[in-house]
Amino acid sequence: MKVADALRAVTRLFLDTAPVVYYVERNPAHQPLADEIFDRIDKGSPLAVTSPVTLAESLVMPIRLGHAKVQQDFTDLIVRGQNVLFVPINESAVRQAADLRARYNLGLADALQVAVALSAACDAFLTNDVALKRVVELPILVLDELEL
Repeated sequence: MKVADALRAVTRLFLDTAPVVYYVERNPAHQPLADEIFDRIDKGSPLAVTSPVTLAESLVMPIRLGHAKVQQDFTDLIVRGQNVLFVPINESAVRQAADLRARYNLGLADALQVAVALSAACDAFLTNDVALKRVVELPILVLDELEL
């Protein structure tokens, strides 16, 4: 599916960790698609939504490798990025995550991500984890299934 078609009716797009990492770290295999999506976010359509899980997962390797600038790049984008809404995890999201884990056998991080996306009224969830497609509460867009 073309990126333009996938995002046509999306006003709020939840960003799972992988697309953010691909964009910030300039992953050559995913850079053109990531750039296209983040160019659209920079222009304000769609609005991106992120969570503390996205931030925590994105920071692991830069911390491990001692890359302070990359840590700051992730934080700036995820927490304070232009047209990016950083949504904290509240009790309601935690309860919904537990329900999602029970119904779909998701890991805790994935369940929290989906719960935050739902609580923030996202129209779609961007990931590169095809296993999340079993979630039916919102459209799951897998980066590797998109094209320019």
